[in-house]
Amino acid sequence: MPLIEIKNLHARIEDDGKEILKGIDLTIEPGEVHAIMGPNGSGKSTLSYVLSGRDGYEITEGSVMFDGVDLLEMEPDERSRAGLFLAFQYPVEIPGVTNSTFLREAVNARRKGQGEKEVDALQFVKMMREKTKKLGMSDEMLKRAVNFGFSGGEKKRNEILQMAVLEPKFAILDETDSGLDIDALKIVSDGVNSLRDPSRSMLVITHYQRLLNYIVPDKVHVMADGKIQRTGGKELAEELEASGYADYQEDAA
Repeated sequence: MPLIEIKNLHARIEDDGKEILKGIDLTIEPGEVHAIMGPNGSGKSTLSYVLSGRDGYEITEGSVMFDGVDLLEMEPDERSRAGLFLAFQYPVEIPGVTNSTFLREAVNARRKGQGEKEVDALQFVKMMREKTKKLGMSDEMLKRAVNFGFSGGEKKRNEILQMAVLEPKFAILDETDSGLDIDALKIVSDGVNSLRDPSRSMLVITHYQRLLNYIVPDKVHVMADGKIQRTGGKELAEELEASGYADYQEDAA
């Protein structure tokens, strides 16, 4: 059974009624990593927002099944507890709340929602040390306020740490490479690759082929004008790097 099955998904902005998604069809099996590439305004980030349940968008047609359950009938917190995770393009700063506190609350909220016993402070510290070590991160990051005063690279690494701690079934990475230099890109990509698992699927949204040199996808999709226009392998990303999106924008028009 597919982990994610999207059929003919249409969505528009609630405020002005502008249609952004115009019939998305996408199926992702357990363990697969898919990449979506496309020009600005194609609907890539909107798709991530709709899947995560962000306010401001109206689903007008279509369906999304997540692990056999109707995702669109679930509230955002229910989606998270069911195993969906979104790494933001622009991670939010939360002054006054340490990473350690934030992550422990998030982990226990998910465990409680799944009927599992909450982790105590000692268990959590042990788990966090294991996670940071695996991702090549310092324990000092846990003592800092969530993303407050972080560099762009630190914010993205922190998103990957959250993903490692929450252990989602399905992770959406919305332009995780945005604003990263080559060293930070390698570090973040290594973190993502360390979390690849036969039971975990990922959807990587990006403008650029360079990220896919490090996170090699099973499939690459080209998105333009609110639809997936073409699907292929990693070679499709290399083709886009060489020729750009002009052909797809003309086809969509």
